[in-house]
Amino acid sequence: MPTPSKPTKGVQDVFTHLSTVLARWAGSPQLCFGAMALILLWGLTGPLFNYSDTWQLAINTTTNIITFLMVFLIQNTQNRESEALHLKVDELIRANVTAHNRFMQLEDLSQRELDVIKDEFEKLAQQEEEILEEVEESHEKDE
Repeated sequence: MPTPSKPTKGVQDVFTHLSTVLARWAGSPQLCFGAMALILLWGLTGPLFNYSDTWQLAINTTTNIITFLMVFLIQNTQNRESEALHLKVDELIRANVTAHNRFMQLEDLSQRELDVIKDEFEKLAQQEEEILEEVEESHEKDE
């Protein structure tokens, strides 16, 4: 009987792994201090290059490229974290007998549909607030 082969990593798997590693690295104190040191070094070299256009272009180009790439990295990481959070909440809703399963995957609804549900919850919150006020008033009368 042949042994199952190990699945090969696709482009998505490689990108996911790379973005996870880079996001952790990008959020590290070491990188922050490294970036500050690089900017300080760049600033100190200004007099050596007579604050030339090339000297300014070097930092502008570098920061623009890093920013451009970081947008995709952060968005990918945020998308995965958001999806994982939605799945966890969906599981909690599903597992809770008293929860409404209609709230699973709310993220797929339109803004209008979300507004309707929000209005329902605001009405429920108002009703709960009125009940609490009545309870507080009855406790004050009892005292």
